[in-house]
Amino acid sequence: MTSLATRPLVAAATLLLAWQCSAEIEVVKQWPLLTFDTPFNYPRNEEYTPQRTVFTGFEVGWDKIYLSLPRFQAGAPASLGWVPRKSRSTADQSPPIQAYPSWDWHVDAASGRAREEGYNCTGIMSVFRVRADRCNRLWVLDSGVLDSLSDFYVACPPKLLIFDMRTDELIRSITFPQEVLRRNSLLTNFVLDDQNDDGAGGYGGCDNVFVYMADTTNPAVVVYDSRRDSAWRLSHPLMFPDPDHGTYSLGGESFTLMDGIIGLALSPPGSPNRRLYFQPFASDRLFSLPTSALKAGPNPGDDADLPVALVGHKSSQAAGLAVDPRDGSLIFAPISETALAAWTPGSANHRVLAYDPERLQFLLHITSVDRDSGTIWAISTKLQKFVRQSVNKNEYNLRIMRIIQPHDYVNNTLPLFKRRK
Repeated sequence: MTSLATRPLVAAATLLLAWQCSAEIEVVKQWPLLTFDTPFNYPRNEEYTPQRTVFTGFEVGWDKIYLSLPRFQAGAPASLGWVPRKSRSTADQSPPIQAYPSWDWHVDAASGRAREEGYNCTGIMSVFRVRADRCNRLWVLDSGVLDSLSDFYVACPPKLLIFDMRTDELIRSITFPQEVLRRNSLLTNFVLDDQNDDGAGGYGGCDNVFVYMADTTNPAVVVYDSRRDSAWRLSHPLMFPDPDHGTYSLGGESFTLMDGIIGLALSPPGSPNRRLYFQPFASDRLFSLPTSALKAGPNPGDDADLPVALVGHKSSQAAGLAVDPRDGSLIFAPISETALAAWTPGSANHRVLAYDPERLQFLLHITSVDRDSGTIWAISTKLQKFVRQSVNKNEYNLRIMRIIQPHDYVNNTLPLFKRRK
């Protein structure tokens, strides 16, 4: 099957036809550039400009939407924030961001003045992803790395922070041992696995959780067992970037980023032989790994011994990855096609959920939201413009969206995904 990347004109025409019967895109929030509701006299970094700040992850709470805002460049006022989930009016669709859990957690990294003396590593440095669990807790993965697109300054060790979403109080802080990290480690994404291993597909207590984290710059999966408070590192050659796919092109603009494993998603709870799906950013391939191999502990042999399986080829690179809990299909967003697609592994069932050249640019995070009956949500950023500093502040560049899928899918043969032969 020919990849769409080799037939861009045909792809665009086919996608346009698919859009007529695809899901509805509901824009929940949107911004030309992000703004922050900083307190009076809050320290300001002179190097900061809004053209340098994008969100890369989010989580939907009952009344808040939490946003992770990694410090790619210097000076963002906060690296974890929130906005109200509901808008009072259409004029309230671009609210200023509030710091989470408070501004005090961010002030040290925001000012940039601590490089000489050292940072207070109990605060929040740079967050790429957040996740909520079924026990109403917010898990925050702090990479500890500042200015990751410029001088890659390791300010603090990476850590997991767990907050009570009812009180916004810190419940637990987990700092990882050095043996599971590398000198240039950048932990950018994670998923929570709280399913029991009893074969019944049920859940244990709130602390019976495995966390699978993506080390993107020194590719590996870092596993944390919260019940035993232990961590280990598992790597495989297929987690690394593909040099042939390190350049991203969209809307006539290109940039190069050789990122390894970043997209993560778990097959639905209760599914037999549960698997972790993963994809390097600089790649057109998607892989899977049984969670039993991840939970088994450190790999005593060669990295290549891990039972990684090729799932299929995409039409172009993608960062966001999710699983639809209704049918177990994979949901991904090929960058060049500005589309949201779904594919059921091991079948010919693939379909276009949505296509929009303007609103579906660089979907960095896609998720199924439990607090919205499993509805698919996504965030889009015109990342190519932020990287190349060509952002037009008079148009919307960042969006939070709900994807309202029709009850009766219309299958089409648009080859956004190629089955493994």
